[in-house]
Amino acid sequence: MGQHPDAFLSFADVAPDRAAERLPGMDRDAMAMVLLLYRVTSTVVYDLESTVHRPAGWSWSAFRLLFTLWISGPQEASRAAELAGMSRAAVSSLSRTLTAAGLLERGPGERDRRGVVLSLSEEGTRRLEAALRDHNRREAEWAALLTPEEREVFHTVLSKLAKAARTEDWVSHRF
Repeated sequence: MGQHPDAFLSFADVAPDRAAERLPGMDRDAMAMVLLLYRVTSTVVYDLESTVHRPAGWSWSAFRLLFTLWISGPQEASRAAELAGMSRAAVSSLSRTLTAAGLLERGPGERDRRGVVLSLSEEGTRRLEAALRDHNRREAEWAALLTPEEREVFHTVLSKLAKAARTEDWVSHRF
């Protein structure tokens, strides 16, 4: 029996009700919000990775690192990891792969010569910018599903959650 393409997302429709039935007192609406946020985010990321980034020759993680360096300029590997939301070990491994592919350049750290500064190569910049055009077209397709007013409300709500992630002391942080 084949898997339904929407099974991943539809699970988020039934899980909160079933969980609340099995464990009375649970905040069903909070579970529904977080589960749906995670499921939709995962779906959008998978869509972007499979339609844009894999065809460009890299993973979602590679795109995150390349995009971070494109936006922020050369960075020490530890700072690039922080900005990209990745572990230092992941950036270290990925940067070696991307350097071997000619997309990144690695140089000595400015403060600590044992450190590594990462920067995009000319080829990396060229390829990232080409992929980023396709990436943004795909983002626009997702955004077009909402009216301008809905996008504004959505942005406001996500910004509120992002602010809480930065300011609430009960929130666990990776860094």
